[in-house]
Amino acid sequence: MTTNAPSLAPNGPTPIIGKSGGFRKTLSFGLTCLVYYATELFCRRNFNLKSDPLGKTFGQMIGAARSAKQNIVEGSARAGTSRETELRLYDVAKGSLEELAGDYEDFLIVRGEVPWSEKDPKAIKARNIAFDEFTAHDDLRHNFGVHLMSMRKRFASALENEDPVVAANALLVIIDRACSLLRRQMDRLGETFREQGGFTEHLTKVRLEHRNETLAKDPDAPKCPKCGGPMRKVMAKKGANAGNPFWSCAAYPNCNGTRNWSWK
Repeated sequence: MTTNAPSLAPNGPTPIIGKSGGFRKTLSFGLTCLVYYATELFCRRNFNLKSDPLGKTFGQMIGAARSAKQNIVEGSARAGTSRETELRLYDVAKGSLEELAGDYEDFLIVRGEVPWSEKDPKAIKARNIAFDEFTAHDDLRHNFGVHLMSMRKRFASALENEDPVVAANALLVIIDRACSLLRRQMDRLGETFREQGGFTEHLTKVRLEHRNETLAKDPDAPKCPKCGGPMRKVMAKKGANAGNPFWSCAAYPNCNGTRNWSWK
């Protein structure tokens, strides 16, 4: 028989707080970290009191790079209680990266340089540098640091090149990669929200699961004649039977099966 009633979790009760904090496993975060480190080095090399007397360009560029990285961290941390907040923070991270890209474009144009074409061999080479997947399951902070140091060395000839024109262009390429990956993450989150809802719906599922588990232990509670799920005692609020009890499917309103209170 097909059932519309919420089933009990096969591996125990569904946790109230969902999974969160997996940002180190995402390629978008790893690339954004490299962008932040390379931007900090780029600014120290290329801005001084003469070229940036108020320190605004220096501060804005590093601030944008840091904002991108930290908003991914915060969005991942909030994943367990709010998909909406997670999605919004990833969008902020993407916006910060795009802001930073604008600064690198300006840096090149001011110096009479045109940003690399997507078809430029140097751009293709930078775009094809592989960032290895992070797979450690313990001592995450330490192991991720080791992983990042390895990746930083791999990308250094492009992102940390002493020629500022090469470095700025390579950073634009990697920023585009990170933005594209973040966009895919956001699209996936949107689809998950469409199918499963947000934290409110999750709490409802947990509550129904607990209620159905309790009802399943009640020897007097019958099975729903429509879906086969557990039923619960309900008092009629209106009509000829107002004030009288009856059995209602625990999955209501998804299932409207009922039985008379005297049913055996």
